[in-house]
Amino acid sequence: MDFDFSFFLLLASLVTGVIWGGYLLTLKFSGTVYVEENEPWLVEYARSFFPIVLIVLVLRSFLAEPFRIPSGSMMPTLLVGDFILVNKFTYGVRLPVINKKIFALNEPARGDIVVFRYPKDPSVDYIKRVIGLPGDRIVYDNKKLYVNDQLVNYVSLGRYEGVGQGQDMTGAERLLENLTGVEHSVLIRNEAISAEGVYVVPEGNYFVMGDNRDNSNDGRYWGFVPEQNLVGKAFFIWMSWDWQHKGLGIERIGTVLK
Repeated sequence: MDFDFSFFLLLASLVTGVIWGGYLLTLKFSGTVYVEENEPWLVEYARSFFPIVLIVLVLRSFLAEPFRIPSGSMMPTLLVGDFILVNKFTYGVRLPVINKKIFALNEPARGDIVVFRYPKDPSVDYIKRVIGLPGDRIVYDNKKLYVNDQLVNYVSLGRYEGVGQGQDMTGAERLLENLTGVEHSVLIRNEAISAEGVYVVPEGNYFVMGDNRDNSNDGRYWGFVPEQNLVGKAFFIWMSWDWQHKGLGIERIGTVLK
């Protein structure tokens, strides 16, 4: 069990709920009439915070959770400082804290941008793009991607101009990648050396890569993402703040991710 923010939300809900509910039960069994003004200060705080904490727990665990992008591994799709929303029920409903799936819905599709718990350290959340599905054979060779022995189509979009904390990617080549029907931009540094290889995706696992192909710690280096590590699908940028660029990136707010 990872003691993350969900754990503390659950704990706060239980503590405040027990305090408030216990007080009401005590009054009921003693025959005392409930008067709000006579509440002890601890019960007053519990009554005030319980519904708020519970609502946040439910929304964050079952509907959508906010994340901030800390690195440039998903450039140019996501920039350092982007704040995104992640759909928590796209791939099924999971219980908070223990992350046990109780209701299955959709499976990840190739091209989805997913947040997942890093297999080597589940307390850390990563965000990458799904490249390989269970049973797929993925090859990355000489900056080219092959899915089940089919070369993915690329169209050059020219030289990339980085901004803010992503300025170091200025000069990279920006390519439009058609990942079996899902079009998105990727960055390539032709002079850079990055991991290459052949990856056959086991059942119940997914192969992921960052859109910034030469600056991403992804499945090429540490393997596959087990299905139970999936957190959700990223779908929306609700704010963007890069203190090294221009602060609030108004033009990025409201961007739908694909």
